Amino acid sequence: MRIVIAEDNVLLREGLVLLLTSDGHEVVAVADTGPDVLPALLEHRPDVAVLDVRLPPGFRDEGLRAAIEARKRLPGLPLLVLSQYVEETYAAELLAGGADGVGYLLKDRVSRVDEFLEALARVAGGGTALDPEVVSQLMTTRSDPLQALTPREREVLGLMAQGLDNATIATALVITERSVSKHIGAVFAKLGLPPSDSGHRRVLAVLAYLNS
Repeated sequence: MRIVIAEDNVLLREGLVLLLTSDGHEVVAVADTGPDVLPALLEHRPDVAVLDVRLPPGFRDEGLRAAIEARKRLPGLPLLVLSQYVEETYAAELLAGGADGVGYLLKDRVSRVDEFLEALARVAGGGTALDPEVVSQLMTTRSDPLQALTPREREVLGLMAQGLDNATIATALVITERSVSKHIGAVFAKLGLPPSDSGHRRVLAVLAYLNS
């Protein structure tokens, strides 16, 4: 894959470059300030971009702003956004334009190499990758409507929102795929969501609910 990286921390930036090139990808551009991000994305049109939320000069939300603007100009551009902490507002704003090809991970997740590369591939393929901590925060803020769910259904919903498929959810919860399908059906019924149990449509529906 052709990848653009936007990160001001030299150690993390160089670590990402080394990790991604070692995995067979091509880093076509790197940026370390907010104003440099959008031009790099528009010029190279990468298969996926990895961006820090906060970049110089203001260290507020320059990376996020560039990501959102890039998606407007290049619809469907896959973006994996990194953040030091769970920032619910930023996650919600990023997802507001649609969850296809969008990821939001905490930087600590990068050190878990296999998880990070899996999330990157999922986003590049048009899927969704949300950090479990981000999902937990979003679900907590929407706790009232979720009271109807059983603890197991809440677990399944959280894993669905991360972008995991039925087989992976079954493995994580040590249950059968058939049980996962039943739980998903119950979740959608209780939340009044379309009873879709295939592809990214179910993830989009869950994210739309959590982000509404």
